[in-house]
Amino acid sequence: MFSYLATDKGPVRPVNEDSAAVFEPCVYVVADGMGGQAAGEVASQLLVKVVRQELEGKAAVSETQLEQAVLAANAEILHTARSFAGYQGMGTTVTMLHVNEQAALASWAHVGDSRLYLCRDGVLSQMTQDHTYVESLVAKGELTEAEARVHPKKNMLLRAVGVDEHLLIDTGSFAIRSGDVLLLATDGLMKSVSDAEIATVLTGNGKDAARILVDKALAAGARDNVTVVVVEDRNED
Repeated sequence: MFSYLATDKGPVRPVNEDSAAVFEPCVYVVADGMGGQAAGEVASQLLVKVVRQELEGKAAVSETQLEQAVLAANAEILHTARSFAGYQGMGTTVTMLHVNEQAALASWAHVGDSRLYLCRDGVLSQMTQDHTYVESLVAKGELTEAEARVHPKKNMLLRAVGVDEHLLIDTGSFAIRSGDVLLLATDGLMKSVSDAEIATVLTGNGKDAARILVDKALAAGARDNVTVVVVEDRNED
């Protein structure tokens, strides 16, 4: 698998509170930190550090192992927040993917409002569900997608890593095939670039797709950090 990572703090935020990593065996992670001052940055970096420690170098990674790695990160972030007053209240999203090439299987774990997408034959499908207040209202039929995009509480998370000892983590898996492109992204991308634009960029841009997506978000006036990881099995140009 080839993977391409791009990130930018954007024109508004003073620091980049996003973190991301790519490591063997074909594990990909994005995290969007939250909290005052540098706390969000600390939380997302801790998340990436811990999941790498838990998973790097393993022969294979299951959904359960992805979940356990996130739980380990949750415990570490909680411990750090309790140890340093300036870090109280910090937390982070996580969207993590493992690709088992031999089994042609993608497994994932997810908390928050970063996202995992599958782009197949030019069609973009969201594989994770946002853990936000407005998304819960959409699911109940109380808001439309259009209303959710402009709702005053559109950024309110219902779940985040490092906030509560009892963390509910979504996991799943799906079959992949040659030509599929997988995208992990923090919400700075989705706030600025439409699904149709994302699909177009992921179709045919190869190793440049990650940078193009970030640049499109910045050109659209992104008011948040933007981080993307693009994963595909095509031959590298």
